[in-house]
Amino acid sequence: MTTRKRKLFGHLGLMCGLSLAIAVPLTPARAAEDSRAEAGKLEGTWLTQVAGRDCATGVILRTFSAINTFNVGQTMLDTTAGAPPAQRSPGMGKWEKTGPQTYSAISFALLFNPVGVWTGTQKLTHTIEVTGNQSNFTSRSEIFDPAGTLVVSGCATAIGQRI
Repeated sequence: MTTRKRKLFGHLGLMCGLSLAIAVPLTPARAAEDSRAEAGKLEGTWLTQVAGRDCATGVILRTFSAINTFNVGQTMLDTTAGAPPAQRSPGMGKWEKTGPQTYSAISFALLFNPVGVWTGTQKLTHTIEVTGNQSNFTSRSEIFDPAGTLVVSGCATAIGQRI
């Protein structure tokens, strides 16, 4: 290798090393800045612990986990451990900002019996408050048969943590 090439590779190595030395310390600061920017905003993915409740008394009937993703453009997706995956499709819907740290959301999922026959639709309506990277949901679930007739409704609360 010629002296000229060695110098060139030496300079390139030095430049790469300096670039890494500058970039690495900025990365944690950028991550902390991004985290602060997300705090109080709904957009993102939330792991929630849901408490299904008796609407009249507030008594907890059962608990399960759910994942909710609120996208840019005010669309949303949800999935839940509250029903077997073969009996409930992921929920799809929309959300909107209602106050400084409050939101409303609505989603729909298709329901099936154990042999895969469509049995109706679930509508979830949420009121959500975001504080930092924690969210509190108050929700209503309505189940409709294939003709659109309300069959059953229920209530829930949930606490979510931003993923």
